[in-house]
Amino acid sequence: MKKRCFWVTNDPLYIKYHDEEWGVPVYDDETLFEFLVLETFQAGLSWITILKKRENFRAALDKFDYKKIAEYQEEKYNELLQNQGIIRNKLKIKATITNAQAFMKVQDEFGTFSKYIWGFCNGKPIQNAFVTREEVPATTELSDTISKDLKKRGFKFVGSTVIYAFMQATGMVNDHTVDCFRYNEVKSL
Repeated sequence: MKKRCFWVTNDPLYIKYHDEEWGVPVYDDETLFEFLVLETFQAGLSWITILKKRENFRAALDKFDYKKIAEYQEEKYNELLQNQGIIRNKLKIKATITNAQAFMKVQDEFGTFSKYIWGFCNGKPIQNAFVTREEVPATTELSDTISKDLKKRGFKFVGSTVIYAFMQATGMVNDHTVDCFRYNEVKSL
């Protein structure tokens, strides 16, 4: 029986996500944008809710193609509001469109969004060594800094908690607890 992080339930989707994706460093802009969208929609909800709707989001949002999303007009916005397969939150849907536009502005300035976001931690994952669930933070000074910078650049729904969850998901920080079988695997990536 593999020891996993405290937050993993016995749901096969959660186990697969934890074992294969969570904490693995992501450097490609397409996947970074996907996680930014998913974390935005997750605000105030459970991550398993988002995971269960991930493929619906993928279909509804043109496979998370930020170039297409940045061009969404009122008609597409209204279509998304009617889509029962996704989270139909007006502000989060608008934020996704706004964030796609801001994402491309960051690319124009830095070459890639990856170069921008990973620049906050010198291009390398931060290796934490948490033992208990109580030690794992919801925010850090770094997530505060990134959140403020993203907001300054026009991003929405990017509070420090959302950004720290994004950092965990995309491997900017290794927050697998040290007793988790993935801790050393992810650390060596």
